[in-house]
Amino acid sequence: MLTDKTVVLGISGGIAAYKAADIASKLTQAGARVEVIMTEAATRFITPLTLRSLTGRPVVTTMWELASEFSIEHVALAEAADIVVIAPATANIVAKIATGMADDMLTCTVLATKAPVVVAPAMNVNMWENPVTQDNLARLRARGFTIVDPTYGRLASGKIGLGRLAETETIIGTVKQVLGRNGDLAGKRIVVTAGGTQEPIDPVRHISNRSSGKMGYALAEAARDRGAMVSLITGPVSLPEPVGMEIVHVRTAAEMKAAVAKATAQADALVMAAAVADYRPKEVAPTKIKKDSAGLTLELVRTPDILAEVAGNFVRVGFAAESENVVANARQKLEKKQLDIIIANDITAVDSGFDVDTNRVIIIGREGEEEKLPLLTKREVADRILDRVVELLNRG
Repeated sequence: MLTDKTVVLGISGGIAAYKAADIASKLTQAGARVEVIMTEAATRFITPLTLRSLTGRPVVTTMWELASEFSIEHVALAEAADIVVIAPATANIVAKIATGMADDMLTCTVLATKAPVVVAPAMNVNMWENPVTQDNLARLRARGFTIVDPTYGRLASGKIGLGRLAETETIIGTVKQVLGRNGDLAGKRIVVTAGGTQEPIDPVRHISNRSSGKMGYALAEAARDRGAMVSLITGPVSLPEPVGMEIVHVRTAAEMKAAVAKATAQADALVMAAAVADYRPKEVAPTKIKKDSAGLTLELVRTPDILAEVAGNFVRVGFAAESENVVANARQKLEKKQLDIIIANDITAVDSGFDVDTNRVIIIGREGEEEKLPLLTKREVADRILDRVVELLNRG
């Protein structure tokens, strides 16, 4: 998503400037060409050498530095940028940009660029809450700037409140979302389910499975990065919430079915990556079941088959996690549930089973075609699946 993209990272002079090193590093690792502009005040908190070491690129600190390749034409960075990110953005830099000032390299770049601009403020809570700051931010939003709001927590002053720079993952997720606005899924509504469900036995026990939710989350982020409006319906997982999408938390299969039915009312596609429990206890004990040497017998009943039962005119993508006869079992599910695509994978493989970052799958289409993918990251698999979804959507 960020490969070969030029990201201009502006760093202004606040204590959170040290966090820009992580942002620059993660953007570079993701394949972006990161061009750093630092205000003079920012260099008091973190050295240009640190950012140069992380990005492999010279750092711009002034319009008058003759050693810089951008020194002659000071708007060159503005024209080269695919996106401009200011993190951290102090109250001062927000005010200068809101009023159109251009008295240093960073403000000149923002004023001259036609690329989208993401602003991630970080400041004292009183400065954040000041009506002047809020008015300035409102003006930036009205002009199309994307604001990544600060988070709540302990600030450098010792106070507790809003003002902490958003997490690196949140900022980079926002960058990907903004860059993908005009992607091949722009204007499409995609519903993705993820994780496993939990069917309660009593207040402390449940029936579940080993699903980590990683494949579903990768699909949701990939769809977002291609411009889709995404609804992520997730069972309990231990993953950070992705930004830029609606997230609905559920626990049981029945709750997931209700959420899917609601979300797909106007959906273009449903990608059912969740591992829904096939059975639930017929009766749920109201209090904790005590250990008994005679053992425990549970009567189980079927949970709803969400893909087969949810009505609607949208592309349907299912998953078949199998331990034997992988393709044959997947084809049976494809036909039984009237799916457009089914993704089959062998859960016994150590590199493509549960709770790993890679997957090796076979994509089977409704016309019988098969595409066997090599071992890929789950994000790469997600994009290959969405390529097929795009094809089906374009066919009408």
